[in-house]
Amino acid sequence: MKKTKQKTYLKSITLAMFLVVFTPYFLFAQRTLTGKVISEDGMPLPNASVQLKNSATGTLSKDDGTFTLTIPASETTLVVSFIGYFSQDVDITGKTDILVALQSESTSLQDVVVVGYGTQRAEAVTGSVSSIQGDALREVPAANISQALQGRLPGVELSQTSSQPGAAMQIRIRGTRSLSASNDPLIVLDGIPFAGSIGDINANDIKSIDILKDASATAIYGSRGANGVIIVTTNKGQIGQKARFNYNSYVGTKDLFAKFPMMNGSEFAALRKAAGQYSNSLDESDDTNTDWQDLLYRTGMTTSHDFGVSGGTEKGTYYFNAGYFEDQGVIPTQGYKRYSIRGSIDQGIGEYFRVGFTTNSNFNITQGSNVGLYGALSMSPIANPYNEDGSWKRTIRMPLDETWSYSRDIVNSLKDEWLSQNRAYGTYNTLYGEVKIPGVEGLKYRANLGLNYRQANGGSYTGTGINSSNPETVSTASISNAMTTDWTIENLVTYDRTFAEKHDFNVVALYSASQNRFNDSRISAKDIPADAFQFYNLGQAAGEITVNPNEQNYRVSGLMSWMGRVMYSYDNRYMISATLRSDGSSRLAKGHQWHTYPAVSAGWNIRNESFMQDVSFINMLKIRAGYGQTSNQSVAPYATLGRLSTRPYNFGDEYSTGYYVTELPNADLGWEYSETFNYGVDFALLNNRLSGTIEYYTTNTKDLLLGVSLPSTSGVGSYTANVGQTRNKGLELSLNGVIVDNNNGWTWEAGFNLYANRNELVSLASGATRDEGNWWFVGHPIDVVYDYQKVGLWQEGDPYLSTLEPGGNVGMIKVKYTGEYAEDGTPLRAIGADDRQIMSIEPKFQGGLNTRVSYKGFDLSAIGSFKSGGTLISTLYSSSGYLNMMSGRRNNVKVDYWTPENTDATYPKPGGITSGDNPKYGSTLGYFDASYLKIRTLSLGYNFDNNNWLKDIGVSRLRVYLTAQNPFVLFSPYKKESGMDPETNSYGNENAAVAYSQNLRRLLTIGTNAPATRSYLVGINLTF
Repeated sequence: MKKTKQKTYLKSITLAMFLVVFTPYFLFAQRTLTGKVISEDGMPLPNASVQLKNSATGTLSKDDGTFTLTIPASETTLVVSFIGYFSQDVDITGKTDILVALQSESTSLQDVVVVGYGTQRAEAVTGSVSSIQGDALREVPAANISQALQGRLPGVELSQTSSQPGAAMQIRIRGTRSLSASNDPLIVLDGIPFAGSIGDINANDIKSIDILKDASATAIYGSRGANGVIIVTTNKGQIGQKARFNYNSYVGTKDLFAKFPMMNGSEFAALRKAAGQYSNSLDESDDTNTDWQDLLYRTGMTTSHDFGVSGGTEKGTYYFNAGYFEDQGVIPTQGYKRYSIRGSIDQGIGEYFRVGFTTNSNFNITQGSNVGLYGALSMSPIANPYNEDGSWKRTIRMPLDETWSYSRDIVNSLKDEWLSQNRAYGTYNTLYGEVKIPGVEGLKYRANLGLNYRQANGGSYTGTGINSSNPETVSTASISNAMTTDWTIENLVTYDRTFAEKHDFNVVALYSASQNRFNDSRISAKDIPADAFQFYNLGQAAGEITVNPNEQNYRVSGLMSWMGRVMYSYDNRYMISATLRSDGSSRLAKGHQWHTYPAVSAGWNIRNESFMQDVSFINMLKIRAGYGQTSNQSVAPYATLGRLSTRPYNFGDEYSTGYYVTELPNADLGWEYSETFNYGVDFALLNNRLSGTIEYYTTNTKDLLLGVSLPSTSGVGSYTANVGQTRNKGLELSLNGVIVDNNNGWTWEAGFNLYANRNELVSLASGATRDEGNWWFVGHPIDVVYDYQKVGLWQEGDPYLSTLEPGGNVGMIKVKYTGEYAEDGTPLRAIGADDRQIMSIEPKFQGGLNTRVSYKGFDLSAIGSFKSGGTLISTLYSSSGYLNMMSGRRNNVKVDYWTPENTDATYPKPGGITSGDNPKYGSTLGYFDASYLKIRTLSLGYNFDNNNWLKDIGVSRLRVYLTAQNPFVLFSPYKKESGMDPETNSYGNENAAVAYSQNLRRLLTIGTNAPATRSYLVGINLTF
């Protein structure tokens, strides 16, 4: 009995000692949990909240979405949350490593933006950044993403430079800064500066576009970002995702928005009679009415197909996509085709290493640019194009002209004898390797290598007698070749760390180098032996073969850079970002090749202050300010060395080529640079139902890179120097709202943006205040019209007609007089060159709007853009177009002209006083108010996502839609006058009979380019 008690006692002592020793271990045992927080499409979410459900213990995810948390062994649930995404409870029982994919809220703000070499939550951004998601971008089906961006983002002006299929748009971010250097923004594709055209990027590959607008944001990209930065992020696979297949397609027809407003037969006959200058030719008759446009145009087609696959493993992702796009124009043979393929692989190796590769390749064909419109538009509408036997007349005789005639059938039949093609291939490739530095949390090194190649081959051929009144005109052909190779290497060290859960640091250090090599050439020949040769063997030409030395180019340029950036945030309330970058350019003179410039910005999240916690209707309120410098080196390589031009001459019996100086060297040529101040307010109200941004900025650009003209007595035309100064300032507003939020199945969302930019030329070279040849005037915008200003027409009984217009006639154009008057009010001189006016082209403001209404599976959306004020130049109506000669020599634009019975007309008397072949001051007839409101896209769709039978066969998304593109235009004075689309379609030296000089190419116009079109599409989006 005693032994039994002793044994029991010993067991009790042993158990007590065991509990004393090991109970703390069980109670306080801990383990380390690692993981990563990503969005539903695989993008890392920085600063996401990771917290134990039953404890205050937690942390924030890093810039790459990863986190590490030490937790008690007994914990089983983790709560992960991020602004704009649904919170998620995660079971962590027995787990040491997890992947959390958060789903975005349907009404959330776009909270993660790419800011260059990293991402930030929108709430923490201190620079000026505008963003658009790929799905929103694809609401406007287009060959070029620049067309889909128009009117979508404040401060980003996209202007049409051509209406032919496949054409890109001119992009200006916060106005024009430079006079002769490039004003084009930098395009960055998946982190590497992009060497190709924006049209080389397939819209179906794009996840998001972020546009950096102010210097505090763009400084990280240095001189290449002087005109703004467009960061394109493409789709990637998602970690842990099973293979997912996507098919996106649309097809539709394309027809005229409106024909060019030419006179019909009876209208033209009446004009010719009123002018009294010309009699009908043998091919003309007043009872004939020929619509040459109807005989030429066709119905175009647009087709797009994209097929992709994406997915991921535990540590890697992949994405592949192939696309085909074809756009047939309404002018025969005009068209654009693009074949694209893209691949992306991202793979983690072990605990510390990660590698990736992205390739984007495309091949495109543009054709038909040889078929112009001027011949068809100027052809007499009272001329019969058919012979008595019904055959087509080769030429049409008009009073002073005999013109080759063509129609849709003629152009199609000559497709092998009259053709123009340009074939371009580009491949853009990025490789990267990344390593986390062991023992230093948040520190990593990354190397990016970009290797790019682009080749373009052009060819044109015109057979014997084609496009000529003389059937014996010899055939001609030409070929052109251009090749660009480009490489970029970037070395990045980043440190990203959060201390005490309140102090967020992100530090980036960069060294990069890049080189661009370009060469092109062009050769032309006459008298090709047979049409079968076309442009493929110019060596067989029986006539002259021309190799113009001014059409052969070779240039190499390089850029080397150092950069450092620090971003700091305290308690998500106070943020500051500071950047210092130094660039060295081979394009500039030795001793002036390097330039170092700073940028700094700061922000205050007022909403996160304690005194705002009870203000429930404000969800975000942030003010920010920034200052920065950027620089521009975008002049032609070797501009510092001067230039020689060639001149052929005969030396005895020899044919020789001489050289002479046309541009002097400049050993002091340095950087053009800009200073920008930016102030912004970001806000979100009413449970994020209304959000927006207001910004004001000023940009001063100094030491402009400008070609300075020299007097003829110097024997040299010009030299490139740092002279002059410009200023841009502007205001931007963007609003996005959810008007109805799932009320009985109805949801209504809307967005609006408006911006105004004021541009001013502050100074020119040597203290000059005006450069009339280039239309540059100090104190005025860079882009102006310098011409007479039409104020009406002279009428019977008007005083001073003979004084102001000696030899003039009633019904002629009256222009503004700026001279002095006698005491009795009589003008003291005739109208002259001193009466020309400086008229701004800049609009008062412009912007865009979008709205989307959905009910259950249906959705209806509209996207529009608008412009108020400014000057639109139409060469169709001006003297440079030769389509408004008011004489009856050729067909004329339909206008309301002056007659003794119609004195309230807008256009002058036919056959009146002329300047050359046009009415005197005829150029003033081509200036219009540029205002318009354009609905760019209307789309009606239906989503089958909730159909169980689709899920049963593995389809996760199916959407079909109908889209009308460019359906209508409102409030446009130009459309009211002409019926046409008021958007420009040409550079100033294109598509006019007598175009502006090369120096005025920058002025966009409406000319005889391809007509504007309206498209109707049906499409499908399928995911399985």
